[in-house]
Amino acid sequence: MAITYSMDSLKEKLGEILDVIPRHSSVVYLDYPLYGNVGDLLIMKGTEAFFKAYGIRVRERWNAENFIPGRNIPKNVIIVCQGGGNFGDLYPHFQQFRERVVQHYPDNRIVILPQSIYYENEENIKRTRDILTAHQDLHLFAREKASFQFAAERFEGLKNLRMMPDMAHQLWPIAPSENPSASVLRLIRTDKEANSTLQTAGEPDTYDWNVILSDKDKRGIKRLQTLNILNKKAGNPLPIASYWRRYSDSLVSKSILFFSRYESVVTSRLHGHILSCLLQKENVVIDNSYGKNANYYNTWMKDIPNTKLIQKDGTKTEKPPVHA
Repeated sequence: MAITYSMDSLKEKLGEILDVIPRHSSVVYLDYPLYGNVGDLLIMKGTEAFFKAYGIRVRERWNAENFIPGRNIPKNVIIVCQGGGNFGDLYPHFQQFRERVVQHYPDNRIVILPQSIYYENEENIKRTRDILTAHQDLHLFAREKASFQFAAERFEGLKNLRMMPDMAHQLWPIAPSENPSASVLRLIRTDKEANSTLQTAGEPDTYDWNVILSDKDKRGIKRLQTLNILNKKAGNPLPIASYWRRYSDSLVSKSILFFSRYESVVTSRLHGHILSCLLQKENVVIDNSYGKNANYYNTWMKDIPNTKLIQKDGTKTEKPPVHA
């Protein structure tokens, strides 16, 4: 029997992560995003909300640029790696960072929060498999069915693999910041995951995360990134994670306000879709270049009211609207 998910049940499902990160446990949180991709910031905010909701103590927070593998972490502390969509060889910097962490901490439990998985190179798949399966207490959460099936088939020997929705669902529900004053927001990605056959960037009133953020916002991000590098050279005396938490709160709040101004959303950004659902806005999600958005939608979101998917062949899923 097919399982029907709601926004309430997706948030509740995240509670199953407590099987491997128990309530009131101590963790080191790695790979938080120190950049302006609002989707990744929503994942980070959801992760922090999860920690707070279940009394999980975060001893340290490190991004991929300022953490030095080999740093002493007590064996009873769980290492938690940020979830998202950069597991694989499309974004090698972040994948290589995770793999170094797995290799350096064989005696700690390591939990990789929900990730979409994508590889282009066979040798990279084998390398990841060998590193992950060598660790005896590693737990990987796949973010949708396609990634789960890939990991189950290609990372043979991986003992602890489960499927879990994106951590941003922990933020449910989000109240709109103001009433809508415009009709449709088009949030269309312009990076390597753009699907040129389904989306048209550059049309009037088309945005991406980097357009929503102001030049002042971007300068602030750049200053913190520079400070982060200098801080590492000095031995990390400054609490960069604390500075970034406050600053990124303002970036997320600004994005929520921007979305709130529209009645509905058309987007090729997965977190444009998720944020729309968190705000209970009607939305259409366009698949990305390798099927991530469609896989996620079909795994978790197809029964959420007032949502539609445009697939690779250009067809749109249809379902009757539901009004509160």
